[in-house]
Parts: sequence; structure tokens; C-alpha cells
Amino acid sequence: MVTDWTPDSWRDFEARQLPIYPDNDKLDKALDQLSSYPPLILGSEARLLKEKLADVAKGKAFVVQGGDCAESFRDFSAESVRATLSALLWMDAVVSYASGKPVVRIGRIAGQFAKPRSSNMEEKDGVSLPSYRGDNVNDISFTEEARLPDPDRLLAGHAQSAITLNLIRAYTQAGDDKWEYAFNGLHDFVNSRSWADDSWRGLVAEMGDAFRFAQSCGGFGNGYAAPCFTSHEALHLPYEEAMVRSDCDYGLDYATSGHFLWIGDRTRFEGSAHVEFLRGVDNPIGLKCGPNLEADELLRLLDVLDPSREAGRITLITRYGADKIEKHLPTLVRAVKAEGRPVAWICDPMHGNGTTTSEGQKTRPFERILDEVKGFFAVHQAEGTYAGGIHLEMTGLDVTECIGGSAGLSEEDLKRRYMTHCDPRLSRDQALEMAFQVADLF
Repeated sequence: MVTDWTPDSWRDFEARQLPIYPDNDKLDKALDQLSSYPPLILGSEARLLKEKLADVAKGKAFVVQGGDCAESFRDFSAESVRATLSALLWMDAVVSYASGKPVVRIGRIAGQFAKPRSSNMEEKDGVSLPSYRGDNVNDISFTEEARLPDPDRLLAGHAQSAITLNLIRAYTQAGDDKWEYAFNGLHDFVNSRSWADDSWRGLVAEMGDAFRFAQSCGGFGNGYAAPCFTSHEALHLPYEEAMVRSDCDYGLDYATSGHFLWIGDRTRFEGSAHVEFLRGVDNPIGLKCGPNLEADELLRLLDVLDPSREAGRITLITRYGADKIEKHLPTLVRAVKAEGRPVAWICDPMHGNGTTTSEGQKTRPFERILDEVKGFFAVHQAEGTYAGGIHLEMTGLDVTECIGGSAGLSEEDLKRRYMTHCDPRLSRDQALEMAFQVADLF
């Protein structure tokens, strides 16, 4: 138990990236209402995830984390949730079979509604309005009314998170999370794409043979995969504070908005209110590590966030860019290794590899994303440490937001199904291709 911490002690620290509400009384009313709601997740679920991430830190498991850049109120549907879960399950099957290790599935889902911005204002055609900060703050439409922060959106975000969690559990119980479903889907995928590599078909055929053999021997139990956990950036601190609940059996406080919360690259500075908040909850937490993070600063942050050096508590999520990872990452890896810190390392290859087309459209080239993943594995192999996972902005839908990949998406294709609320995501096909590429690295 952290004795010198309270859910609101973050208010005495520097808080960046928080919206400014025009009506604080309305905000307080919404937060009071959230405080009275039941938790979205249970402390026991967070503890289970921490145990699984402890295995990742020991090199015994691998993380596949993925989902929307920013979840949307407008585009929310049962099908979109099912599509993302299916894609994560299929990726799980490929990586688990190739690596011989269990996969920890974590969705960027059921809470990823708040976004950090590089500027407080956005300008279009000479008009300047507050930046879009995620659907639980304001609306993406470029009007003065839409961009005004509205506390009632926090309640809407909570409601959608609850529905999403209900769908995740329902799909699991209904059989959509079974290995048989995953193998059948992968078989259809590799045999219906002319650009799919023959090695992928061979791998899926092997997986099918192994699955049938295990079934004939009574293996696989009831056939279900491990649970899918939820995650998001713990950016909106008033909301996160309102969702803290105490586990009476263990005497611990949990952020019950999601199983796994992370601190972003813009908010993980020393003296940060976000660091102060997350140091006091017992969830497993992530820390984004970008090119401007020095080793000494990282070690000091780890002293604050994980003073007891608990395996599974801290996951370091690297985000450098393909051209920077092999220069910057080794320094952090060596420092953490020398200190004997039991962290899990996973790679976010999305945020450092954005580009803009000649027409001003944001995109991410698949090949650069893949190069960063390869660099991540190469650094850990060279340093004698374990590359523990990937963290992707992706969807299970057929979008055209990232160029490249075996299907050869071009800038012209971006016009077909560019649907993201914020940054470009890998499509289902591109996400599955990434899983096969990771399988090759094992």
C-alpha cells in the first residue's frame, strides 16, 4: 500500500494535456456521478494481468497490444468491437505458435477516449478552434460548439466502455474467442489473399495440424484463448480519479477504468501529475519511452512508480521511429538491466513513423513500422534482454490509412476508407501481416 498517496494527490503536481472546462460545476457533477458507479474492471483482473506481465518480464510470454488510436462515439458498433477482438486473437495464434510462448492480449479498447495534442489550438482556413482531445472531451467536428469541452461526454465514454467490456466478455463466452475460430479465420485469410507469402500458408497449415492433433489427444481444454484485457492512456486525470476504487480484501487502490493504463511521452516528466496518480494505483502500468528520455530520468521515474521492484508492475513501451531505435534504445536497456529492474519491454512502432502525403494526409508506411519492430528485436538480442511485445494502433476493419504492406496500398488508396478519428491505423490485413513478420523474428 502507498501510504502517502490519495486519489486526488495528483492535483498538487504539474498536470499537462488536461482540457479546460467552461463550467466547473457541471464537471464536478459529472465526476460525482462517475464516483458513484460500480467499477468497470475488478482488482482481481488487474492482478491477473500483472501476473501475466511478470511472465513477459521473465521472457516467458509475449504481449500483443492493439486497437484504435482514439475510440469513437460515432463509429462504435458491436461489429467494430468483434472485428478488433478477432484480429487480436488471430495475431495471438500466429505469434504464440511461432514463439512457443503464451501471448498476453491487451486491447486499446473500452477507454481510449482521451488524446494528447501538440497544440492547444487547431487552425483551418484562417479559423482557430480548440484542438480535438478525444470523444470524452469534445467532438472532432470543426465548429466552435463541437470543440467546447463537455463533462457529459465523460459519462458517455464510461457508458461505451461498459458496453464494450460487456461485448468482450459475451463474445468470449459465445465461442468467438476459441482457437478453432482463430485457425479457421487464419486459413481463410492466407488462402484468399494472392499477396500472402507461401511461408504464411505453411505456418497456418502447421498450426492446423497441431490443433487437430491436440484435439484428438484431449488437449486445449475447452478451446478458449486467454482473456483479452483492456488498456488506455491515463490522460484525463479527473476521470481516472473518479474511477479509483479500493479493494477491501487486499487494502489496495485500483484505477478501475481499465486493466492496464499507461503514461504518455508528453506526460511522463519528473514532477508530473500523471506519474503521481499512477504511482498510487496497483494496476500494471506502462511508460512510453521516446528519444528525449535519458537513462537517468527513466531510473528516477522507476524509483517513483515501482519502488518495490515488482515483476509485472512496469511495462516500458518504446516509441522512437525506425531510424532512431537502434541509436537510443540500447542506452535505456543497459541502464535498466544494470539496475536489475524486472520490467517488460514492448515496442510501439507507430508513433515515430508518421509521414504526410503530398496532399497533406497523415499516414504511416508499413515498411517503416516493420523496420522499427526489427530494430527492437535486434537491440534486445544484442543486449541479452527480451523483446517482450508489440503495441499497435490498428483495427479489425478494412481501412486504408497506412500505406505499404504486401497488399501494396498507395497514397491513392488512402481516399477509399480513411476513417480514423486521429492517427492512421493498420488495417486488419496489415495487422495480421505484422503478426506473421513477428513470427519470422522468432
